[in-house]
Amino acid sequence: MTISDMLNKGADTLQKAGIEEYGLDAWYLLSYCMGINRAKYYMVQGDEADAQIIEKYNSLIGIRAERKPLQQITGSQEFMGIEFEIDENVLIPRQDTEILVSEVYKLCQNKNVLDMCTGSGCIAISIAKDGKAKSVTACDISEKALIVAENNNKRLGTFVHFIKSDLWTNIDGVYDIIVSNPPYITEDEMKLLMPEVKEHEPQIALFGGRDGLDFYRRIINEAKAHLTEDGHILFEIGCFQAVRVSGLLHEAGFENIRVVKDLAGLDRVVMADVK
Repeated sequence: MTISDMLNKGADTLQKAGIEEYGLDAWYLLSYCMGINRAKYYMVQGDEADAQIIEKYNSLIGIRAERKPLQQITGSQEFMGIEFEIDENVLIPRQDTEILVSEVYKLCQNKNVLDMCTGSGCIAISIAKDGKAKSVTACDISEKALIVAENNNKRLGTFVHFIKSDLWTNIDGVYDIIVSNPPYITEDEMKLLMPEVKEHEPQIALFGGRDGLDFYRRIINEAKAHLTEDGHILFEIGCFQAVRVSGLLHEAGFENIRVVKDLAGLDRVVMADVK
């Protein structure tokens, strides 16, 4: 069996398993398995595949066919141009969340930033890596998630201070910016999630209560006590939650509330100022 045959067989297996991007996933697994890029592949595609490589590749294809996310198989995901290590204990970083981080970049010059519900640490570490913030602190309730975040922090050479905390429980400081991508999937939406998400990503990082707003309420209720007088708060939201999250911020006395859309034109970020 040639390397090209192996790739085609892998893609066919994933297509039959109902994987939407079967060709792309088959390629990524081949690249991961063999440690090659596209240019190298075109040079060796007609070569006979090593038996051990075939066995390893087929095993990975089988795991993906069972709907385990590609990123959990390879153990990494790129976010803001940075490669983050991930596992089943953290939410896989999404491109949509880059919109949130980009908005923080515009505000964080010499500021103290707090990232709530940090997961893999991708938001906090990206902000720290950017280099403009004075300090970056991040918290999460999950010890296993914090291990992943700390490993990313060390590997990427950033200096984020991580705290185990159920939202505000162990947070004492005052910050210039609070940023969060909290769990916001509703009870009804949880039933409709793809198997990759529903069965393999941590529900604690997904489920936001019956209406998806539980974490926004809890964060907003105490946010002003932890923000400077000219502070800012920024949230990623589900694309139908802008009005309700904006309303929560208005009720809490925040000003200059605005909504930022993602690349698909959907509401993705709600942000506001203390004054």
